[in-house]
Amino acid sequence: MSEHHRSLAERIRRAARQEQFLEVVSAGEAMRRLRDAFPFAALPAEEVTLAAALGRVIARPVPAAGDAPPFDRSAVDGFALRAADTAGAAEAAPRRLVLNAEVLACGVAPGIEVAPGTATAIATGGVIPRGADAVVMIEHTEWEEGDPPAILLSRPAAPGSFISFAGSDIARGETVLRAGAVVTSREIGMLAACGIAAVPVVRRPRVAVISTGDELVPPGTPLPPGAIPDSNAAILSAAVTENGGEALPLGILRDEEAALAAALRQAVEQADIVVMSGGTSKGAGDVSHRILGDGVIVHGVALKPGKPLCIARVDGKPVFVLPGFPTSAVFTFHQFAVPLLRAMAGLPAREETDVAATLPVRMPSELGREEYVMASLAPSGDGILAWPLGKGSGSVTAFSQADGFFAIPALDQGAEAGQAVRVRLIGAATRLPDLTIIGSHCVGLDAVLDLLAAEGLRARSLAVGSLGGLAAARRGECDLAPAHLLDAKTGDYNTPFLAPGLRLVPGWRRLQGVVFRPGDGRFAGRDGRAAVAEAAADPRCLLVNRNAGSGTRILLDGLLGGAKPAGYANQPKSHNAVAAAVAQGRADWGVAIETVARAYGLGFLPLADEHYDFFLAEARADRTAVAAFLRVLESAESRAALAALGFARAATGA
Repeated sequence: MSEHHRSLAERIRRAARQEQFLEVVSAGEAMRRLRDAFPFAALPAEEVTLAAALGRVIARPVPAAGDAPPFDRSAVDGFALRAADTAGAAEAAPRRLVLNAEVLACGVAPGIEVAPGTATAIATGGVIPRGADAVVMIEHTEWEEGDPPAILLSRPAAPGSFISFAGSDIARGETVLRAGAVVTSREIGMLAACGIAAVPVVRRPRVAVISTGDELVPPGTPLPPGAIPDSNAAILSAAVTENGGEALPLGILRDEEAALAAALRQAVEQADIVVMSGGTSKGAGDVSHRILGDGVIVHGVALKPGKPLCIARVDGKPVFVLPGFPTSAVFTFHQFAVPLLRAMAGLPAREETDVAATLPVRMPSELGREEYVMASLAPSGDGILAWPLGKGSGSVTAFSQADGFFAIPALDQGAEAGQAVRVRLIGAATRLPDLTIIGSHCVGLDAVLDLLAAEGLRARSLAVGSLGGLAAARRGECDLAPAHLLDAKTGDYNTPFLAPGLRLVPGWRRLQGVVFRPGDGRFAGRDGRAAVAEAAADPRCLLVNRNAGSGTRILLDGLLGGAKPAGYANQPKSHNAVAAAVAQGRADWGVAIETVARAYGLGFLPLADEHYDFFLAEARADRTAVAAFLRVLESAESRAALAALGFARAATGA
């Protein structure tokens, strides 16, 4: 056996054997071990200038270096005088005061004492001169010419009137900021007013971020076969900054133990926390956890997403090896690394907010580990619905699109439709969408919703397929359900599926057709329907199908007439997935819309002019957001945007 074959055989044996997790523990036990291993305490202080203090955490109490204001000053434009000289002043009997020969503008030091029977002109913010104990507004005086000039005062003034005394805002030595305060623009202004140029702040934890995996390439780099962009480093670095840390991205490393070990040593030297994503599961290519040696304190958590999480202590510093899938990586980072990061940054624990919601569909779950389900919230007549995103731990959008998550206990096999759940919000309190759209997705819908967003209206669009959206509309769980459902008996789109309480809003027309790789002689130049029949009869011609319930699947099943050609069981949920499978050679043909075929550089044989319309729940027709959507849909801007995408706006109902 050659060296190459021996190496390949060893890799196959390792993949088949799969290294097991050291010990799968509960999420609570994992957090207990983390707290036992590391102090959840702020890092030492450092001094920074006010220009660098925004967003930083004050490390120790900050006393005022001086008074604010630093001197007695006028609160109005007027005249500084002695209050005793104003006694009895009235419109009928004004008091006459001779003016001193100076004007106290801001920044001018007084040079003349205010003697009895005199007054000095003063601007707002001017220094109160010696002898004066009150200020009167200019509106309450009349000018009297003379040499020297005088004023006639028609109202008496009490001592202290319109004077802001030194230290009345902040007194010298007073604590202006306490430890733990987060510096905002307001605090910076206050510090500057106190004469403070620099403040002690908690040093930001430095977090080394390492991505591991032979399949990763930097974002924006052309993708070789089997490669994916490294999204984890970008989102984890941003999350570090959001939670008070300083990210140190150290790039992408291959699954080679020697290189990973060297990178880990460098990261531990430079950073306070090390975060690695990938290399923590039991697959043959994942080696990150093996370089940690005896420092592993957790490897395996009874949690979904996030079971492969590994936490270790290396040279006294925490090392988190996160799962490689984006949702798992981000979720476990927030659940385990963020509490420690925020404590080291001097920040309080995240404020957790729960809302009560109802699950509109059944959500199955794996028995034996607690599962956290990402969900989008939408209003309903009876409260709030929590729609599971159901995109899996490999999704790069699930965490960003979710409003929050709910838990399914480890001993439950799922959550039933109609079940009450508590949704833990992600980030700030979530504003529910103005418009809820559930059904089939289309880039044309994105264009219309962009126009709606420009008017300040927020729409939530959930892609669950045409039949799923129709079911949601019938249950009153959405405002609009986009669909392209073909009735095999009548040949009509959407209209045959109307039910009481629903009406159909015409959308636009999309051309469906057979997609194939350019140059494939089995399809090029053929009639679409004839090409489907011939491809279905060729066992070497591999189909990529669509999911049951989609309008495209109904169209294709009608053309196949009960036949199930090679590849029929491969059923992705989008036009893009079909096009990608064909473009990458994993399938030879499928059915998708022309716009997607063009985007992937595929050949296209027209089959049907598909109707993409909207089921509208009558009970929601009078809502402001629904009216706005219908108006935007009819607008010239919408028609132009759809035409640019290759769609023709429908003039009448389907």
